[in-house]
Amino acid sequence: MGKIKVGIVGASGYAGEELVRLISRHPEAELSCVCSRSLAGNLVADVMPHLRELVPAGLKFTQADPAALRAEPVDVWFLSLPHGVAAEYARPLVDAGRRVFDLSADFRLNSPEIYEEYYGKPHPDVALLREAPYVIPELAQDATWKSARLIACPGCYPTSILLPLVPLLRAGLLKPAPGACVINSYSGVSGAGKKADLAYAYCERDESVKAYGIPRHRHLSEIEEQLSLAAGTNIVVQFCPHLAPMKRGIHTTIVVPCGSSHLLEATYACWEKTFDGAPFVAVLPAKGFPDTAHVVGTNRADLSAIYDARTGNIVITSCIDNLLKGAAGQAVQLMNLALGFDECAGLL
Repeated sequence: MGKIKVGIVGASGYAGEELVRLISRHPEAELSCVCSRSLAGNLVADVMPHLRELVPAGLKFTQADPAALRAEPVDVWFLSLPHGVAAEYARPLVDAGRRVFDLSADFRLNSPEIYEEYYGKPHPDVALLREAPYVIPELAQDATWKSARLIACPGCYPTSILLPLVPLLRAGLLKPAPGACVINSYSGVSGAGKKADLAYAYCERDESVKAYGIPRHRHLSEIEEQLSLAAGTNIVVQFCPHLAPMKRGIHTTIVVPCGSSHLLEATYACWEKTFDGAPFVAVLPAKGFPDTAHVVGTNRADLSAIYDARTGNIVITSCIDNLLKGAAGQAVQLMNLALGFDECAGLL
């Protein structure tokens, strides 16, 4: 069997550029089509000279036209597009028999009503939404998602939050009252995407940390829906995202009332069982606090927890690279598992 042919729509963004890099060096994949409306006609190697040794010689960006892409001889498509735009491509590509991995928010929610509430307009393709599984590889409970035509790749903030919390909720170890679970997350500026916006200029962000999107950041919908599914009851959390003066990475701190130090032992036992054999999750000792510097450039999530006897809280910390485990790397990990490749192919 030859290599699969892969196409990327939205390759000019930060996550899209990471997809170009990962697929170009993937042992089972061939980068066949790279799309960008703004860069159509340009050589990929000229736009991304740091990848010149990896990308196929002569490969050019093509016009990102949904109807035209149906005819491309591509087996797998990655959509690295803003919400509301990805759905324009998902339907024609899926109907053409292609496998699609969507990195946008268009298919992450089960409820079209919640989508409209958080994104301000009706969902563009409810039928396709209902068939697209939302998958964090380490948390998938069965393999049925692997046959899906369209797979919804999780967001970056949610990945850093769901990885540590979902196993604990499934095991019944946490039963937080509404708003009692407080989550503070700090993201590198690349999380905002490539944009000519003064607020994200170097001089504005250097030596500066600020909260934003409080109290209803769009990712909150995804976070609460998945936590509620894991718990079997409605979960309401206080989510506080922050913009940090770093290029990439996410650091998340989760405070949950528990009242007993025994929960710390149970937390570690649950994590060790859940992530046993998981190549991209590292469970650190209670005082081995995760550091963004240790995960940037990797597809790994680092987790730890500690009990505070003074407050009766358990404090969980996690770190990921927002562009890899939070986007492109996890998407490639999902492709590997769905197509039967080694889970780590192209990622180590």
